[in-house]
Amino acid sequence: MAKTLTAFVCQSCGHRAPKWMGRCPACEDWNTLVEEAAPPAADPKRAPRAKREAPELQPITQVSEAPSSRIPTGIEEFDRTLGGGLVPGSLVLIGGDPGIGKSTLVLQSMWRVAATGKKVLYVSGEESPEQIKLRAQRLGCLSDHLIIGAEICIEEVLRLVDQAQPDVLVLDSIQTFYTTDLQSAPGSIGQVREVAFKVFQDCKTRSLPVILIGHITKEGAIAGPKSLEHIVDAVLYFEGERGHSYRILRAIKNRFGATPEMGVFEMSQEGLTPVGNPSEIFLAERPQDTTGSVIVATLEGTRPLLVEVQALVSSSSSIGMPRRMATGVDPNRMTLLVAIMEKRLGLNLAGEDIFVNLAGGIKVSEPAVDLGIAVAIASSFQNRPIDPGVVVIGEVGLTGEVRSVVQLEPRLHEAANLGFARCVVPHTARKAPGSNAPGIEVVRVKTLAETLETIL
Repeated sequence: MAKTLTAFVCQSCGHRAPKWMGRCPACEDWNTLVEEAAPPAADPKRAPRAKREAPELQPITQVSEAPSSRIPTGIEEFDRTLGGGLVPGSLVLIGGDPGIGKSTLVLQSMWRVAATGKKVLYVSGEESPEQIKLRAQRLGCLSDHLIIGAEICIEEVLRLVDQAQPDVLVLDSIQTFYTTDLQSAPGSIGQVREVAFKVFQDCKTRSLPVILIGHITKEGAIAGPKSLEHIVDAVLYFEGERGHSYRILRAIKNRFGATPEMGVFEMSQEGLTPVGNPSEIFLAERPQDTTGSVIVATLEGTRPLLVEVQALVSSSSSIGMPRRMATGVDPNRMTLLVAIMEKRLGLNLAGEDIFVNLAGGIKVSEPAVDLGIAVAIASSFQNRPIDPGVVVIGEVGLTGEVRSVVQLEPRLHEAANLGFARCVVPHTARKAPGSNAPGIEVVRVKTLAETLETIL
């Protein structure tokens, strides 16, 4: 068998080099040369290949619809994040920190799939079959339809797929596999991309759903080339704080469902348990009659969540350099809100240390929590508690105005279902449909100053 030739191609400009260099000689970018399989040279003695038939063209209205039957994983929170289950022929990439529970989640879900009579092939490049069985025994996930394999050569893995004919394939993890077409070590950018592309071609041909487990870098991105996230159909991040038992499965990309969707799990000795109503969990330990605590209604995908925003404002011991720290929200956004409160409300926060935290270890990035952060900071600064029956929703602009948020109706219904009596919303929500939820008083405000006057 002829040896496959390789070349190093710049990912920025496409320049090809025979060997690796730290800097591309064409565009002068650093660390952009990646090993790729070189196309075979044409042999003049070889007979010309037969021409392939041109693909048929047809109007979009005449294209036949593909069957959309999904394979449920048996875990409601996992299915919610996927958009209803695994789509045949789809590639799902799950990334997360080491030890966060990625393999545990996949093993539990695949055991439930195997319990329905479907065959699952679980190929691990990191653990031996004995190690996987120990985890499965601890979790109670033993099934004859769950087949375990230990192999890191992707060509051999595809032969195992031909042999087993599974209904679902799991590769744990994608960075440990390699292809014989490249000479680089497993985990390199070229290897990860080529392995993912081979799996992509095979699963689309077979209509086989594949779950890829991936590592992440210290910056929080999935290790490997960015093209890996473009190849797959869904990218899920499994995240959580080390000191908390709750884990968040967040959809960053999903061609067959809503983004950003979210599923909540609780880690225990028996494995991961889905949390059906995370709002009650996040609010279970909320203190009463305490300053700097307010409830905000956020939206993750299609699910409304009520979370507690806590703020602590104290006199700074550092002259000219007060501390600003935020956990669960964007620290830059918090600093911006502090500047708005100083300018528009006249609050003297320049010499105060300010700490903001979202209880429960959850992370929220949408601007609808702006009003809650500002109210919590003002409550702690003025040492005035907030009515525990109030929920706050709204985005704060640079001039101190309170702006509207999307999908206000499900947020109000979630607050009413959990027993809250009043909700502060933007004034422009008067025109929004469903802005008068039954069982809860809706208070509309125009500015941040009006909000603090109403609540405090």
